[in-house]
Amino acid sequence: MASSKTPVSLPEVNFSDWGDIRYLHLGTEWVQGSMKLDAPFEIELEYVQRMMAWLLFADPKSVAGRHAMQLGLGAATLTKFSRKILRMRTTAIELNPQVVSACRGWFKLPPDDPKLRVVIADAAAEIRKPEWHGTVDALQVDLYDHEAAAPVLDSEDFYADCRALLTEDGCMTVNLFGRSSSYERSLEKISSAFGADAVWAFKPTREGNTVVLAQRTPSRPKREALAERAQTIQTRWGLPAPKWLRVFKPQNPTLTRT
Repeated sequence: MASSKTPVSLPEVNFSDWGDIRYLHLGTEWVQGSMKLDAPFEIELEYVQRMMAWLLFADPKSVAGRHAMQLGLGAATLTKFSRKILRMRTTAIELNPQVVSACRGWFKLPPDDPKLRVVIADAAAEIRKPEWHGTVDALQVDLYDHEAAAPVLDSEDFYADCRALLTEDGCMTVNLFGRSSSYERSLEKISSAFGADAVWAFKPTREGNTVVLAQRTPSRPKREALAERAQTIQTRWGLPAPKWLRVFKPQNPTLTRT
């Protein structure tokens, strides 16, 4: 959770267990994240797995030397996976200190170390700091309030600030609700900030989440190259990347493939 304006009061943070899954809530029944109790560093939800689609555009041998940043901690799923499984330098920006405490107490988020930093801050303000510009290879944006109705930060200016964070071959992935009226407007803002040639999107999950990916520098890898990369991702890190390619397409398919 993050906001361009710090609210007067932040929602209560709690969790619930259902079978072998633990869920994070912000004072409502809406799920803000989840964790497998017997596999706390795996990614359980389908749309969260898809937030890792930037791996399709990165040399697997280079991943451990890259920098991942999450805007919105949720249940720390992406943060834990980036730091523990991918072994990346990882930064998470979260507005609500209770969420950070909950993740450390209930969701196995490790303490900060030389490759992990959790920043308690307003994401909109924090990402404008020059220290972050041009340093992020994988930016993952999942910013919803306690009602989980629409992104809290969703302006063209915000997405332009996100683009400024990225390295030349960096990518941003964003969680949007593909079946809501705000999706097309969000997609238009992302395309305006990054350029239409830079934008890819998944089809919605059964729950309606659509992950959109935007590249700092547009590219169109050939389908065979993407299929080979997807198989490597599945073999090395256990993500169902080959399945992604059936539901993941560029928004402007006319760009020449490389």
